Amino acid sequence: MLRQLLNIRLLFIFTLCGLITVLCYWGQTANDTQKPKKGEWSQESESLEKACNAIVRGSKQETECNFLRPLHLNISCNKYIADNHFITKTLSSEEAAFPLAYIFTLHKEYETFERTFRAIYAPQNVYCIHIDEKSPVEYKMAVEALVNCFPNAFLSSKMEPVVYAGISRLQADVHCLKDLVSMNGPWKYVLNLCGQDFPLKTNLEIIRHLKTYKNKNLTPGILDPAHTNYRTQSVFRERLDAHGSGVIRTSKMKSPPPHNLTIYFGTAYYALTQEFARFVVEDKRATDLLEWSKDTYSPDEHYWVTLNRLPDAPNSMPNAKWEGCTKAIMWSDQQGSVCHGRYQRQICIYGTGDLKWLSEHECMFANKFELNAYPPTLECLELWLRKRALNQSEIAAHPNWYF
Repeated sequence: MLRQLLNIRLLFIFTLCGLITVLCYWGQTANDTQKPKKGEWSQESESLEKACNAIVRGSKQETECNFLRPLHLNISCNKYIADNHFITKTLSSEEAAFPLAYIFTLHKEYETFERTFRAIYAPQNVYCIHIDEKSPVEYKMAVEALVNCFPNAFLSSKMEPVVYAGISRLQADVHCLKDLVSMNGPWKYVLNLCGQDFPLKTNLEIIRHLKTYKNKNLTPGILDPAHTNYRTQSVFRERLDAHGSGVIRTSKMKSPPPHNLTIYFGTAYYALTQEFARFVVEDKRATDLLEWSKDTYSPDEHYWVTLNRLPDAPNSMPNAKWEGCTKAIMWSDQQGSVCHGRYQRQICIYGTGDLKWLSEHECMFANKFELNAYPPTLECLELWLRKRALNQSEIAAHPNWYF
């Protein structure tokens, strides 16, 4: 009899708990499906949008509205996240089922990176940050303080003193890739960015762009053309001393690539599936190619694309060329394009006059930006992105998510 009473009591408790859970779920669902109210954008953001649209139409009007204050180490993370409008919930079931991983390689332009991080941040994604070992202490502290505010972001386990066009730039990516693979997380693709990149698509739009390639790695590139093959036929060495850094070509010739690999030439930017990332970390051809590439010029421009052309590599694209459109770059010799900012190493640092070109581009990201030099360029892009992201959302937007 006592056992029966106990069973009835337990059944009642479980039933009551179940009822409470259902009611709570219904309440949460009702809140999440509630449409955002109109008029939650600030007057400043509405003025900014009008100015941005005018710029795209060809108006000379410019504006500057700084939504994001610098990170101060003496404020709480909760306040920083709330005050600076970070999105703190997954906006759709499609995004929840398709988490992404990001690798950032940083050395300068903290304010630009901060904006980019906010623009691509989503709680279901994961972010590995590599900081150039040569960067000033203050810069490293600012980045670390930001990273420490987010449980799904972390610093690379190993930092390189990065030399432009040297092997250290590629090794910075590989360090983060190893960290991400060792975590064995649920992410579907890993994408690499630098501190002067900015997204042209929302998180949902990036996912849908990637899905069109049916689980293939995106490493745009072609067979190594004659005008670039000196990069892998001569021996180069990194120079890093008190007088500066760089890559120096020597008179020595390189040995042939390992495993009789055919070298391809492409961009340093990619979107890799987790299976391929593990292949890069573990396969002997990949590790031997990395070792062989240590005395080449700009090895990140042949490493990823060469491995992704191997027929037996996971999710590879052996016959691909420039498919993928990972990053929009306006080169100084690009026919029909005019940079409205300025050129640096033959790459346009976008000014406000480039907003029309950027807004019409199909790539997931663009390079290069400098927030302090051309503030409205980033501010317009980010406002457009945030409006699209909240319009695409399946849940009600928190008031803090509006600019």
